[in-house]
Amino acid sequence: MSELQRVCVFCASSAGNSPAITESTIRIGRLLADRGIGLVYGGGAVGLMGLVADTVMEAGGTVTGVIPKGLFSREVGHTGLTSLEEVSTMHERKARMYELADAFIALPGGFGTLEELAETLTWNQIGLLSKPIGVLDVDGFWQPLLSLLDQMVDRGVLRAKNRPLLLDDPDPERLLDRLADARRGAEWSGGALS
Repeated sequence: MSELQRVCVFCASSAGNSPAITESTIRIGRLLADRGIGLVYGGGAVGLMGLVADTVMEAGGTVTGVIPKGLFSREVGHTGLTSLEEVSTMHERKARMYELADAFIALPGGFGTLEELAETLTWNQIGLLSKPIGVLDVDGFWQPLLSLLDQMVDRGVLRAKNRPLLLDDPDPERLLDRLADARRGAEWSGGALS
């Protein structure tokens, strides 16, 4: 049995224009289903969000969506999931996704993806979460952020011991393996300020 029962995926509510990103989104969805790992995500039916959910469902996996009532129509809430939870606010949405997941993966995305990624990192840093986080670095998408984090360490505004809180890998299978290893404590420890 995998150390990971459910993985929360953060990603764009738009499809983007990169075939590599589309392919990697499909790969991660199939891998989750093949490994018996449930998907937790923001509940949308469009863009990469819809693609990863549809892929997991089509491959026989389970998907839990969490969406605020006010966004249900705007993000076109997905009605074909294993379960869809409606909450009142974005804060409740994130807290519920964080509660349900054993680990987190950020696929390419925009402001929302970046904000969710930053919050999970912050919560791990201060000890509110203790769950591994990784970015799927498709075609170097996350390289500018990874360089920025290294610069933060170099400039002394991010402690070097906290930099490893974010795992990165361009390969979906390897990233899932690393998150599972991290969950077992082999590579990662949450609450790095503790």
